[in-house]
Amino acid sequence: MRAGFRKLLESEPDIRVVGEAADGVEAVERTRSLNPDVVLMDIRMPTLDGIEATRLIVAAAKTTRVVMLTTFDMDEYVFEALRAGASGFLLKASPPESLIEAVHIVAEGDAVLAPSITRRLIQEFARRPTPDSPPSGELTKLTPRELDVLRLLGRGLSNSEIAAELFVGEATVKTHVGNALMKLGLRDRAQAIVFAYESGLVQSERRDSES
Repeated sequence: MRAGFRKLLESEPDIRVVGEAADGVEAVERTRSLNPDVVLMDIRMPTLDGIEATRLIVAAAKTTRVVMLTTFDMDEYVFEALRAGASGFLLKASPPESLIEAVHIVAEGDAVLAPSITRRLIQEFARRPTPDSPPSGELTKLTPRELDVLRLLGRGLSNSEIAAELFVGEATVKTHVGNALMKLGLRDRAQAIVFAYESGLVQSERRDSES
């Protein structure tokens, strides 16, 4: 399967495959030595699984981004992969063009999160009990407009949908998203969605609507 992925990626003129790894430990070691822009990571591997390997890679290599690949379309893997710092999540059965597009998107600093995965992520947090503690103090770093954008992003809206909701241009939304990510120390919108719920921003909004 690795050989197939390599052949596919090397057919693209602007993608260069710099290395391969057979397990999680080797993946971490090779990433440290090769410093790639993007790592395609399998979730289930011997010695060290892909989620823990991703956690170690993201902690050590600030510029390397990870796209998780799996044959298992299961919620638990999605949540754990995103919390580990993955910037994307794709099934191995995805069309070849999806894999190539994912590499380009993640290399440019954005996240690959299919709408179906975003919906399940939101549903998972919606099922959880609302914490009694107030929203995270980290949110005070954001301007009111950045909070609006993060709240809508947490609901799974795209930049164009956020722009329509707030009556601003997409470029303005992109700027606000970028500023929010920088202030909160988040890598991309995938982590921003998780943060929006775990910080209490979206959960507090749901509590207000239910009261």
